[in-house]
This record gives sequence, structure tokens and C-alpha cells, in this order.
Amino acid sequence: MTLDHAVRPEGRVASGKPWPMLLALLFGQFMGLLDLYIVNVAMPAIGADLHASGAALQLVLGGYIIAYAMLLITGARLGEMYGRRRTYALGVMGFTAASLLCGLATGAPMLIAFRVVQGAAAAVMVPQIISVIQTRFTGRARATALSAYAAVLSAGSVAGLALGGVLVSADLFGAGWRPVFLVNVPIGIALSALVPRLVPADGEGGAGRLDLAGLALALPATVLIVLPLVLGREAGWPAWAFASIAVGAVLAVAFVLVERRVAARGGDPLLNLDVLHAVGMPSGLTTLFTLMVAYGGFLFTFALHLQGALGESPLRASLTFLPMAATFGLASFFWRKLPARTHPLLPLTGVTLNVAGTLALASSAEGGPLMPAALLAYGTGLGLAVSLLTHALVHVPRSRAADASGLLTTTMQLGQLTGVAVFGTVFLALADPPRPHAMATTALWLALVAATGSVAAFLLARAVSPRAAVQATGVRAPAGR
Repeated sequence: MTLDHAVRPEGRVASGKPWPMLLALLFGQFMGLLDLYIVNVAMPAIGADLHASGAALQLVLGGYIIAYAMLLITGARLGEMYGRRRTYALGVMGFTAASLLCGLATGAPMLIAFRVVQGAAAAVMVPQIISVIQTRFTGRARATALSAYAAVLSAGSVAGLALGGVLVSADLFGAGWRPVFLVNVPIGIALSALVPRLVPADGEGGAGRLDLAGLALALPATVLIVLPLVLGREAGWPAWAFASIAVGAVLAVAFVLVERRVAARGGDPLLNLDVLHAVGMPSGLTTLFTLMVAYGGFLFTFALHLQGALGESPLRASLTFLPMAATFGLASFFWRKLPARTHPLLPLTGVTLNVAGTLALASSAEGGPLMPAALLAYGTGLGLAVSLLTHALVHVPRSRAADASGLLTTTMQLGQLTGVAVFGTVFLALADPPRPHAMATTALWLALVAATGSVAAFLLARAVSPRAAVQATGVRAPAGR
């Protein structure tokens, strides 16, 4: 059965085993997130063992995200061309192999290189998930599947933070931080065996060609902008850093022009910008980007702060994160239980709570009872805000599912990459030597960035009509409300 035949207008899914299929897909998303959060907790241990500088640690995270973000749309296109099950399976196998190589790395440059490979494999694997949800599910079934996807985002963070602390503290077989990567190997092997059994074949794929010209512009544009932000502080901000950023910006503009030209000629652009015409997409993407900038900066800096300035062990640091991760998961999954008339306002409410939590964190950077409360507010706000994924996607036609999924996931990753590069640099400059005020100052800037998303969240609430909210959630408000 093909994906086109799988969609039912009344909000059902095709016959067969769609929910086990969804489970197999979300398990891959879980594996990718597990790795990301585990690595955050392990950063100090990796730095100590490999004698890595602060900039090198930023690249351990940033190298993964650069490859992931820049190849996500290409990964979505590969799924369209060669079949989503086949592409997903190849991504899983590549991610598993790269995880093994990361766990065996003997130096920081080697680890950074293997993290780039790992990010590229994740970029092949992950886009298939939202694309399949968009094409196989509709109505209430799609809302449920998207809620499950959002819940996995938080479940991966909870498991990653907790498991990262356990693995680093346990020092299994004297391996130190290495099990945080090696844990992916048995998971990936098991998933590789399950995919052919649980994910149905989706035909021979569609016609089309990869936009190599767009990719050739997008990759260097990102690298030329990000690397100076990461390396500039330790190098004393030389002239080449600013020149690199300028050239990267020019290439980014050239990328947009090339993509428009390819689309106008009837080709297959890396990113079809027509998807931005869908109601709610521009404001949803803007809100998402600002939130992810703040979130990426928060994860990187707070992990270093807990183990540096506050002297917490990896296990205790991971447990400190848990209130945020748990409320993120609960809010992101159960927001549909709220009255339908409130749903368009949830992204704005979430951004407001997120900003409040960040400000409270700034005033409790030295610890104390306010810190857990701040993290609870932060996670709740983030969970409510991710409901914007549903609102942003509701008006996207199925023919643009790959473009929408690639654009959303790329926005998330570029936002986190920007947060790590910019706020990691700010924090490392303030925290040499480690001092509590470095986190307090950084948190104030993170709150300001997140607050800028409130304007876009307000516009998103206005852009999404009540009818669209009902379609997205599958819940109709009772008459008279």
C-alpha cells in the first residue's frame, strides 16, 4: 500500500498496523534525542579526558547540529525519491555506526569529525518521521501522532539527562564518558531489525533530483557563520572571523535566490519556499526559532554551570534537569485536554512561562529552592509552546509535507546551533574561572531572546482560525463557549 492510499479524509489511518509503525519511527527519534541530551551532561567529563577547550566542546555539540540541520531537508527529499522506509533504515544504520566511532574516539578532533557523521545520519533518519505522520495520518489521528512526537521530544530529554548522569558517574569498565555514545549501538541494532517488520514499504519513491547547487551553498554558509562564533573568543576575535561571517551571510542570500530560481523552472529545490505561504508557517517558524535559540543556549551553559560553578556530580546535575524535562513532556502531550478555544493562545502562554522561568533561573543561579520552581516553569512553558508545531502544520497540503517537515526540523536545529554558538561563547567568557554570576547573566540574555518570540506567537494565534484549531486538535469546543 502506498502512502497516498493511506490517508483518509475522515481522520483515520490506513488499515494494517499504523500505530506499531509510528512506534518504530518514534523510537528512532528517541535514539537521536537520547544521544543529544546524554552528551550535554557528559561535556565536562569529555573536556577533562580529551583535554578539550571550551570551543572544542561547543564543536562536539555544534558539529552534530551543523550536519543535522543542513542535511535535514536533503534527508526529507531522499525519502521522497527512494522511499521513506528505505531511507529511514539507512539513517538508523549510519547513526548506529557513527555512535560506535564516537565512543572509540581518542581525541577531540576525531570526536568532532565522528559527531558530524552522526549528525548527517540523523538528518537522513529523522525527516521521515514527520513526513510519514503528515501523509499517513489526518484529523484526530494526526493530532494524536503529533502529540506522541512532541512527547518523545521530552521523553528523550528525560531519559538522556538521567542516563547521561548515571553512565558518566558509573564509569563502566573504566570507560568514563564513552558509554554515552556506545549505548546507542544495541538500540540501533534492535531498531534496524524492527524497521522491516513494523514499517510498511512505501512504493518505489517519487521522481525528482537532489538540489546539489542549493546544498553547495547552504553547507558553507552555515559553517562560515557558525565557526567564527565558536572559535572567535579563544582566537581574540581576529579579522578573519568577521570576514567569514560576512561571506556566510552573502552565501545565505545566494541560497535563497537559487532556490527560488530552481522552483520557478519547475525543478526540485532543496527548500521549496512556497510552503511559507501556508497560514501559520511564518509566525510558527519565527516563534520556534527564538525558543530553540534560548533552549540550545540553556542546555549547554546550564550543564557546565552545574558541574563547574556549583560543583555537582554528573548524576546530580542530570537529576537537577529532570523537573524541566518532566514538565516539558507532560505539557507537550496533554495540552489538547485544555478547552479548544484556548489552543491558539498556548504558544504565547508557553513563551511567557518560559521567559518567567528563565528570569527566575537568573535570580537562583547559586542554587536554592527557587531553582527547581524555575525549571518547572521553564519546562511547562516549553511544552505548551511546542503545540505551535500542530498549528503551523495544519494548513500545509500533503504535497508539501516533506518541505514542511524539513523546514520545521531545520529551524529547530539551527536555533539550537545558534544558541550553543552564541550563548556558549558568552557563558565561557564570563565563566573563566567558573562563577555563579556567569549563569545569571547568560540567563538574562536567554530570557530576552525567548521574549522576542512572543510577538510571533501572538501573530500565530491570530493567523490560525478557530476552524483550523479544531482540525489540528480533533476537539470541537461545546456550543456557547
